[in-house]
Amino acid sequence: MDRCVVLVDAGYLLGAAASLLAGDPSRSKVTVNHTALISALRERAEAETGLPLLRIYWFDAAPDRRPMPEHRRLRVLPRVTVRLGALTRAEGRWVQKGVDAAMHAELSELARNRACADVVLITGDGDLLPGMMTAKEHGVAVHLWALQAADGDFNQSEDLVGEADERRVLDREWIEASFSLRDTTTGAYPAPGSGAARHEIAKILAAPPAQPAALPGVVPPAVAPAAAAVAPEAPAAANGQPQPAAATLRVVPTPKDLAGRASAVTPVTPITAANGHGGAQTNGHAHAHANGHAASGPVLRWSSDRGWVDRPAPEPAVCAGDGLPTLAQLTTAEQRWADREEDITSIGGDAHEVGQVFARRWSDRLGDVEKLTVLWPDYPRIPHRVDGELLRYAARFGLLAHKDDQIDEHDRYAIRAGFWKELAGQVPGGSMVVDE
Repeated sequence: MDRCVVLVDAGYLLGAAASLLAGDPSRSKVTVNHTALISALRERAEAETGLPLLRIYWFDAAPDRRPMPEHRRLRVLPRVTVRLGALTRAEGRWVQKGVDAAMHAELSELARNRACADVVLITGDGDLLPGMMTAKEHGVAVHLWALQAADGDFNQSEDLVGEADERRVLDREWIEASFSLRDTTTGAYPAPGSGAARHEIAKILAAPPAQPAALPGVVPPAVAPAAAAVAPEAPAAANGQPQPAAATLRVVPTPKDLAGRASAVTPVTPITAANGHGGAQTNGHAHAHANGHAASGPVLRWSSDRGWVDRPAPEPAVCAGDGLPTLAQLTTAEQRWADREEDITSIGGDAHEVGQVFARRWSDRLGDVEKLTVLWPDYPRIPHRVDGELLRYAARFGLLAHKDDQIDEHDRYAIRAGFWKELAGQVPGGSMVVDE
């Protein structure tokens, strides 16, 4: 019949909206105006398909399949049917059970009974691929809607994307019309940073710790000098007299505290040991370099086994090109989305073509192609980080996965040859080097 139906995977819709607006996929981070959301879905579905709406199916999960308050609000709205799967606890997190199966069954049944001519799917799960294929076989046009991703990457199965008849993206502006960030500052506790909060925190920190009862004949251990050095001054009691040492709050510095102290340490002249290496330390942390020069400030890292230890110096660049940024560092979230769209719809997957596409994006986003001239002295070597990124990109097209898990060297050469050919046409002097 000439009607359209909307099938909504609530876990995908709400999680993607929370990721975009709050940076966290937890649904508790956003508030949903369900009336406005259903109205917007209906209006957009009818506009996209050109058909009147039959029904919106809302698929979600709940403990013991019992409707939550939001499900009760939804199921009384016009043209809305709620289908619930089970929400179970597994390995410390909540897991949906039966939602995908319910969506698959509903989609197949609607198509088999010719209840609609067009179906709008709002989901990202590739498990619905068989249902989508069944619906198409029964003459139903499938529209796949995605939500704009927070990181700019695809948040849908590429198999679904490839099978859909029509595709649309619900952007941030559309989402913000029905979703808003949940206000987490209200409640019984004072807001962070407020005067009341600081007063409460100060009062808690100033309270003396509970002391265990002394056992007969047991002498309490003496405070180690290191612990005494980091212990704060004894706070004054109400009568103006200092509290006894037993009631003093001892604070163990965190790694962050020690790092702050270490950065303020003044370098000292190293003392040359018998073996010729500098052995002077500042406060037991700052080590002088072996070449006799004092460190400008120790670079430390925390080890559970050894405490504060020196962080090894970064390895020098093997070639000048190793200092260039990678494509990932130069790419914005919007560009990542556009790149994935181009990869799916326009790139054939030929090894030579893949290398050219990667090089074109890298050189275009670097801005100043003159910076790439540092690559020519090391031709045909590609900077290590960029080469690894290039091969990972090629793996998307299945170029590096061959039988027996062996990498086809012919494809590697073709990928890198395409990379250099593209750069040679853009960077001054490149054609002379590559042609040689």
